[in-house]
Amino acid sequence: MTEREFAVECVRTLQSAGFRALWAGGCVRDELLGLEPNDYDIATDARPEQVRKLFRRSLAVGAAFGVIEVVGPRDASRGGEHLTVEVATFRSDGTYSDGRRPDAVTFSSPEEDAARRDFTINGMFFDPIAGELHDYIGGRADLDAKVLRAIGDPFARFAEDKLRVLRAARIATRFDLSVEPATFDAARQMASQITVVSAERIADELRKLLTHRNVVVGVWLLRDFGLIEPILPELIPGLQYWPRTTNVVTALAPKPVAFPLALAVLLRDLGRPTAEAIADRLRLSNAEKARVAWLVENRNVLLDAPTMRPSRLKPILVHPGIGELLALHRAIAVAAGHDVGHVEFCETVLRETPRGELDPPPVLTGNDLKALGLKPGPEFKRLLDAVREAQLDGAVRSRDEALALVRSLPPAPG
Repeated sequence: MTEREFAVECVRTLQSAGFRALWAGGCVRDELLGLEPNDYDIATDARPEQVRKLFRRSLAVGAAFGVIEVVGPRDASRGGEHLTVEVATFRSDGTYSDGRRPDAVTFSSPEEDAARRDFTINGMFFDPIAGELHDYIGGRADLDAKVLRAIGDPFARFAEDKLRVLRAARIATRFDLSVEPATFDAARQMASQITVVSAERIADELRKLLTHRNVVVGVWLLRDFGLIEPILPELIPGLQYWPRTTNVVTALAPKPVAFPLALAVLLRDLGRPTAEAIADRLRLSNAEKARVAWLVENRNVLLDAPTMRPSRLKPILVHPGIGELLALHRAIAVAAGHDVGHVEFCETVLRETPRGELDPPPVLTGNDLKALGLKPGPEFKRLLDAVREAQLDGAVRSRDEALALVRSLPPAPG
């Protein structure tokens, strides 16, 4: 059973029990666009306790807001994970005092439920049994016109959840939509308030925006909405040169890129310490932080690749992020109208040089130094680094040559 088939069966079960049940939100939008939805949500007039009685397996993931997760059979295409569908009772929301979620909800009708959603293209319902679209807010017309419009008063919609400003940029990017003027103006005026949103939620939206093939649109919207100032204030001094950044992004697009590379494009001139501080503020994973910082630190390092000493070049070429670094170098060069010979040189070296030559096993270890009567400490690293450098440069090829080099090196000062 596919996820779609399971979502149809859930609607059928609810309707057979006498309840109204419809697909809701993003899955309806995606189906109308001929896309495969990431997930399916169902809206119903059944109360949470009634939903739970109808399905053998369910979880109260948001019972206070009328949301029950119905658990279905395992899906082999997803590694044996269970199929799931969220079923929510039609509701209207009260005030949003924290700018994130309603203080209280009132179970209501489909029309009222549609009115409390964010954008018209996300506010439609569809009955998969009858094959009928239920559109109370003009979502289909906006989808056909490729327009992103907030439902009702855009200021009210953004006030309810400040993240919606960033979501507007992301959704417009994903579906290549123009932003309706009143929605655009409200987004600009309320962008600064996004700081009340958790860093994790902001980072998640940035991941989705910056890794989309249409990212150039998104990067402009980040600036035009005024989202750079509250999210990445370190970039404010360079906003007058924003076209340079978008040119680099354009050179990377339309091929989707990994989030660390996309973020590194924005942060490329800030330096490693600042990039690390931003990654910490956005609460990125350690792996994402390390990759972003490494890319920013090395954004210019390969410019002299054809003349670099092998001991300097080889460790960079065998780094796990070399593909992203080369993509960054190429994009920066193309955006500036410069030659990409240094990138092509590195690509040739990687293609024609065996891995064992680029990253050979060390010819000397700490145990070898101990055998010489040396004691572990800072001196170990100095000597081993010197031997490794000589090995990568081709000056040392054996253990005996390495030991000879160690004996010839003068002691460290002090």
